[in-house]
Amino acid sequence: QVQLVESGGGLVQPGGSLGLSCAASTNIFNFKSMTWHRQSPGKQRELVAIVTAGGAINYADSVKGRFTIPKENAKNTMYLQMKNLIVEDTAVYYCNGNLGSRALWGQGTQVTVSS
Repeated sequence: QVQLVESGGGLVQPGGSLGLSCAASTNIFNFKSMTWHRQSPGKQRELVAIVTAGGAINYADSVKGRFTIPKENAKNTMYLQMKNLIVEDTAVYYCNGNLGSRALWGQGTQVTVSS
């Protein structure tokens, strides 16, 4: 069974940086697309970034210029590099993989931006 596991969350001060990882139990090129989402308390889950199998990467306006999915990901891992973090980035971050027949979600990793 294909699974996704996020890691790398934690507490960081405003202006700091953090890196998240999404480890898949299969080669990530098996996915038609993969995304990072986040959900803050009381808010709907929102799309942060998406990368397609063709290599196209798009970001939400709220994180553009601050968050990056490296073009060179590991065979089984997708990363999210976050810099210049702000309090509003505090959320549980989830990765998602679209296999075409179904979509998979990881369990999420908490990112807290606070002084």
